[in-house]
Amino acid sequence: MQTRLVTATAWAATLAVTLAPLPARASDRPAHPSSAEHGWVTSTLRHMSLEQKVGQLFATYVYGGDATEPTAADRAANRAAFGVETPAEVIDRYQLGGVCYFSWSHNLDSPRQIATLSNGLQRAALGNGAKGRVPLLISTDQEQGAVLRMPSPAAQFPGSMALGAARSAGAARTAAEITGRELRAVGIRQPYAPIADVNVNPGNPVIGVRSFGADPTLVGDLTAAQVAGFQDRAGVTAVAKHFPGHGDTATDSHTGIPVINHSRAEWDRIDAPPFKRAISAGVDSIMTAHIVVPALDPSGDPATLSPTILTGVLRGELGFRGVIVTDALNMAGVRTKYGDERVPVLALKAGADQLLMPPDLALARDAVLRAVADGELTERRIDESVRRILAMKYRQGLARSPLVDVEKAVRTVGAPEHLAAVTRVTDPTLTAVRNDAGILPLPRADRSVLVTGWDSAAFTPIATVANGFTARGARTTARPATMPSDAVIAATATQAAAHDLTVVLVNKAWDTTVTDPRATQQRLVAALLGTGKPVVVVAVRDPYDIAYLPGVTTYLATYSYTRAAMDALVRALHGELSPSGRLPVTIPTADGSGSVLYPYGHGLSW
Repeated sequence: MQTRLVTATAWAATLAVTLAPLPARASDRPAHPSSAEHGWVTSTLRHMSLEQKVGQLFATYVYGGDATEPTAADRAANRAAFGVETPAEVIDRYQLGGVCYFSWSHNLDSPRQIATLSNGLQRAALGNGAKGRVPLLISTDQEQGAVLRMPSPAAQFPGSMALGAARSAGAARTAAEITGRELRAVGIRQPYAPIADVNVNPGNPVIGVRSFGADPTLVGDLTAAQVAGFQDRAGVTAVAKHFPGHGDTATDSHTGIPVINHSRAEWDRIDAPPFKRAISAGVDSIMTAHIVVPALDPSGDPATLSPTILTGVLRGELGFRGVIVTDALNMAGVRTKYGDERVPVLALKAGADQLLMPPDLALARDAVLRAVADGELTERRIDESVRRILAMKYRQGLARSPLVDVEKAVRTVGAPEHLAAVTRVTDPTLTAVRNDAGILPLPRADRSVLVTGWDSAAFTPIATVANGFTARGARTTARPATMPSDAVIAATATQAAAHDLTVVLVNKAWDTTVTDPRATQQRLVAALLGTGKPVVVVAVRDPYDIAYLPGVTTYLATYSYTRAAMDALVRALHGELSPSGRLPVTIPTADGSGSVLYPYGHGLSW
């Protein structure tokens, strides 16, 4: 088959079809609370002590896969972090408003275990029906793609940039709906998605493929679509993040304080539109960013702690009335300027409602209580945030049914129709960027193929690709080489020279300062090209890698390394699937000149 270039002009002609405009407000929730909601919120608040109200403001992790019977190691971890041993005791001691699940805190194993844990934590939060006790809002970072928490058999959709490459609001909405349904089935009602950041900085170390792309309109359309999928179709709380926009930074807010030097006009044009779309779509929650934006607030305070940004811009100018949740308060971006004792108080004074993962929960809680006692914060201000949190919980149905059906959760998570939808959504995201040698698509043949490069123990992309070639008649060798030494690079190149074809996976090969300080991925690709044998390079995360891999003539971008993405890759390499993804970002040259290597909308098909 002949490779076809779909130009940006041709892409623009189809954009209006694939991105059908959503209603101005996708949410069917009423603009004003119902009498039942108002009554429950008011009655619940009236029966809460100040300590219970302050507890509602905090959401954090707990260690263990069972609420009352965690492992000995998890007991020790809880004791060190919270002064008690079990997740249930953490909830009871701090009267938490929310819990965030992670794999590293051993919360996420199987649908049955997760649902059982959620029920145990809810029972602890409700405290046998004691007055002032409120159901938990359980959350996790289920962005999909590069950031997902739910393990198999959960549906693992491609992430945001892959969806941006497909240019389909319907696909984005479907991914959010099914993700939300599976989360809700196991008791998770807050997925911390979608990403509303516009990634205009190819060197962004923390957002990248987590963004839908570099065009504010595209990002806004897909953000609104996912708000509708999560909230209106799945009944979970969408969280648009990271306000006021984390897409143009070269600093990771986990380790430093990023400064966004957009002018106010640039912010209005680039960063604001997706958040405006999310608000118009009825988003229930927006997450703050630990970034400094001098054009919005010249004080030098990160947005999380800025009254000018949270109260002035987000609530005042954009009219957001939902819950403002901070990004994790254990990140360096919010801790550097002020101490851990001041951060939660300043965040509340700025306008935040939910305080996520303070590094010292007891210190943070006591600081807020002391601020109320000293008059720095009023109880009325605390009540404002608690009202918003309670209203969000009521709309999630937690007031009526906080517990989940464990058997139904087992049937729902990874249901066959969900997994079929993963394939349908993933296939159109694959982007063929370069095929200069014309070796693609490959015929089925008795050839020897080496599959090497970056690998993941959790997703095993190398094995998935190798097995796909073997199933099509090739004699295949799988050789993971995630960060290879010079010796491994030399041995891999020797092995490649003995094969007819090499497929090499790369992951953030451009980033030689954080993930790969010795540029070993770049050197591996160079060594493979030096064999003179055909080499197919596949970026399984950032599409920008090709700018740092001179000499590559065959290059595809999958944006993620899920099994569905790797299956689509193998089928496309063999001509069973015609690539139809289009770059949702511009790929510049690596010399910093600003020259364009591949334009927004570029993509090949065959």
